[in-house]
Amino acid sequence: MSKTLAVIGASYLQRPVVERAKQMGLRTICFSWPQGAVCRDICDVFYPVSIIEKEEILRICQTEKIDGICTIASDVAAPTVAFVAQQMGLTGNSYEAACKAHDKHLMREALVSAGVDCPHYRVMAKGQGLNVDGLSLPLIVKPSDRSGSLGVQKIESWDDLVAAVQEAERVSLAGEALIEEYIEGREISVETISCGGTHYPLQITDKVTTGAPHFVELAHHQPSSLPAETQEKIFAITRHALDALGITNGAAHSEYRITPEGRIVVMEIGGRLGGDFIGSHLVLLSTGYDFLQGVIEVALGQKIAPIKTRQMYSGVYFLSDQTPEVQHYISHAAEYPEIIVAEQTDNELKPLTCSADRSGYFIYQSNKKFYV
Repeated sequence: MSKTLAVIGASYLQRPVVERAKQMGLRTICFSWPQGAVCRDICDVFYPVSIIEKEEILRICQTEKIDGICTIASDVAAPTVAFVAQQMGLTGNSYEAACKAHDKHLMREALVSAGVDCPHYRVMAKGQGLNVDGLSLPLIVKPSDRSGSLGVQKIESWDDLVAAVQEAERVSLAGEALIEEYIEGREISVETISCGGTHYPLQITDKVTTGAPHFVELAHHQPSSLPAETQEKIFAITRHALDALGITNGAAHSEYRITPEGRIVVMEIGGRLGGDFIGSHLVLLSTGYDFLQGVIEVALGQKIAPIKTRQMYSGVYFLSDQTPEVQHYISHAAEYPEIIVAEQTDNELKPLTCSADRSGYFIYQSNKKFYV
């Protein structure tokens, strides 16, 4: 009898892990609101339940007698995954750790207490007055519990602060805004997988963004061009930060900025795969390690020992009004053997305020970085 894997979420973000689980011969059940639930058509059982309804999802998972539970690229779903795993004695992170990795306020408290270099910050909740003591312009304002650049703004005038905080509070699930020191520098992310408290670094991703005011990602490239010595230093910081948060099992996606002076600053850490195809596609293409399979194996309680079988370049370019040149490569993908998959999702090229505004993408794999 095949084992059953529960996947929290059923949007396009979860499709890769559901498809990989099916290829592994697993029975899959998904939880999500029906709208946009593309996995509904490919999983074995679908439950129209909100991903934050952890008690109801626990009840169903107990009835279904699941063998493991996971999510990818979803910060909101991670606490539910941890809650169900903890209650059922399955492999996962503790609920406390998942909440720290989901809530940027709790995350910063844990990291700062452990001596990890983070931006200086203040947390504002709805109905409370502004407190920016010790902070100076420019500042970044963001919701405490969202991802995909949603509600993120760079503020260079005190006159703009109130409106930015109100917007961040509006889109925050908890109604909280984070006001933080602006860190100028190179953006990267670190992709890791953990098993039983041992952290395995897989790859460092170089990121290209729109910059101020919203910092929406335009492209990701692996491997990073950082010197090997710097990469090892970043891996060491990442292991320490994951321990500080209590992350012990599954994927993690850690975002950094490296200043011109060499300061390595942890911006955020998610207890899940990186989105934007980073975890679901790019790591496999650049290293040969099946990250998705690893996440599933850890969720099922199996021991892992990640092995990288190749060294290649991989990446993704996103289409927007700021990157109209990407449209050519999407339309003529068949002419470029480096392009693995390409899709245009919207005919309109929009100004970018969050990742959902992007209009398409293409993913590449090659022996060198693919430039557009």
